[in-house]
Amino acid sequence: MPDFDYEDRFAVEGVVVGVDEAGRGPLAGPVVVGAAIVERSFSHPWLDDSKKLTELRREKLFDELSECEEVRWAVSVVGVKEIEELNILKATHVGMARAVEELGVAPGICLIDGLEVPGFPYRQEAIVKGDGKSVSIAAASICAKVTRDRLMREFAEKFPGYGFEKHKGYGTKGHLEALRRLGPCEIHRRTFQPVAQMSLPLG
Repeated sequence: MPDFDYEDRFAVEGVVVGVDEAGRGPLAGPVVVGAAIVERSFSHPWLDDSKKLTELRREKLFDELSECEEVRWAVSVVGVKEIEELNILKATHVGMARAVEELGVAPGICLIDGLEVPGFPYRQEAIVKGDGKSVSIAAASICAKVTRDRLMREFAEKFPGYGFEKHKGYGTKGHLEALRRLGPCEIHRRTFQPVAQMSLPLG
């Protein structure tokens, strides 16, 4: 379970911000980045890496975090057009900087889930699998994941037949079958395989 070890270690730097993303791997939809500041007094038995929680528990936890005065969070949504223009890695990095900026607080240091971000505009500490180690990264992961899931459910209504409400844009068997049957829609990442193959003209 995540704890405050990293937050305590870097408290001398000033405000500690956790940063995590959701949606780098899917074939469709945006990548969403969460940034969170969690006060030392905060405690919740469910807070963990968002991937370890059920969708129902993530949703409930997100609502509780949104109402909690001890947690300050923001998200950045990077759409498909920008993902295609920049590539998914650069788009994610751009989203990370925007999410931190959206907090409206000058961070002393950002704890980033995964690897170091080149050219990041804030002091950073990269933590591999940080969403299972740092409370603030775990909170950011919940905010990013739930925000993205809710967006994908909205896209499911706008683009019926793909099953976005179920797979959230990931390359499941059902999603690939829908792609073959319907072709790519507006939110598919056309530079991603196998979406690119589906976009090729026949003959």
